[in-house]
Amino acid sequence: MSGEPLLKVKDLKKYFAVRGGVLSRIVDHVHAVDGVSLEVAQGETLGVVGESGCGKSTTGRCILRLIEPTSGEIWFQGQDVRQMGGEQLRALRRDMQIIFQDPYASLNPRLTVGGIIGEALQIHKLAKNNKEIEDRVVELLETVGLRPEYMHRFPHEFSGGQRQRIGIARALAVEPKLIVCDEPVSALDVSVQAQVINLLEDLQEKFGLTYLFIAHDLSVVEHISDRVAVMYLGRVVEIATAKDLYANPRHPYTEALLSAVPIPDPKAKRKRIVLQGDVPNPIRPPPGCHFHTRCPIAEARCAKDVPELKQTGQGHWVSCHLRS
Repeated sequence: MSGEPLLKVKDLKKYFAVRGGVLSRIVDHVHAVDGVSLEVAQGETLGVVGESGCGKSTTGRCILRLIEPTSGEIWFQGQDVRQMGGEQLRALRRDMQIIFQDPYASLNPRLTVGGIIGEALQIHKLAKNNKEIEDRVVELLETVGLRPEYMHRFPHEFSGGQRQRIGIARALAVEPKLIVCDEPVSALDVSVQAQVINLLEDLQEKFGLTYLFIAHDLSVVEHISDRVAVMYLGRVVEIATAKDLYANPRHPYTEALLSAVPIPDPKAKRKRIVLQGDVPNPIRPPPGCHFHTRCPIAEARCAKDVPELKQTGQGHWVSCHLRS
């Protein structure tokens, strides 16, 4: 990666307290994010993939300070995000936005579309009067492919795809530099997914946006991402360009994930890798490499030593004792 990255995350951790007993004392912790490090360059899309519960969404929300991290570093445009507070953090909100997974739950049902999108303009004082707010809302609706008169309607009057477009317009309202896309198409029909993905790509080209694209659909991630980070049980196990990762996966977990992706050609065949056992409990993750309990090539040291994320090729990083 040439130049200073727009976003830099180092050894990010988030542990959620587990309470129990009559007095509701803390009895344990869920290791949701357990030492994530990554970088995102200006204008690129970094895809983050992994099975449900691996910590993808928690990582994105910690970066935005929607959830307070337990430890680690988050740098955005050279500024330490974790040290910000008050007005400084509010100013940062303009540059970092999020598109939520559920278009049905992320919009306030009591507000009209104009109120939902215009709220951000009022909070950040980006418009002088109601006329400017209305004009900007109309412009944003047209940008995401919706009609101007929709601003007077309520969220329940729209389909899932239309609601997600409203969510995208809300994120664009403050002209951000980074948008965390938290599984933005997983709740939509396949045909609508393609429309939303194409919209996100067009907006990125038009406004120079940077995306952290979180998803579990590997085919969607391959299409939209420049680079891809693969997560397993709170840790990043592999990072590479999308082309390199899909053509030459290095980590055993990545190989298993990609073997499950359907192939459009019915004559083509791919060896299916079926992992043994279940994903370990994040309250008590395995020592050493978290994946060693299910890994087909694990050795004794995998259960003792935590593998570092090491570079194995041009822009290709792997966290594995046997593949580095």
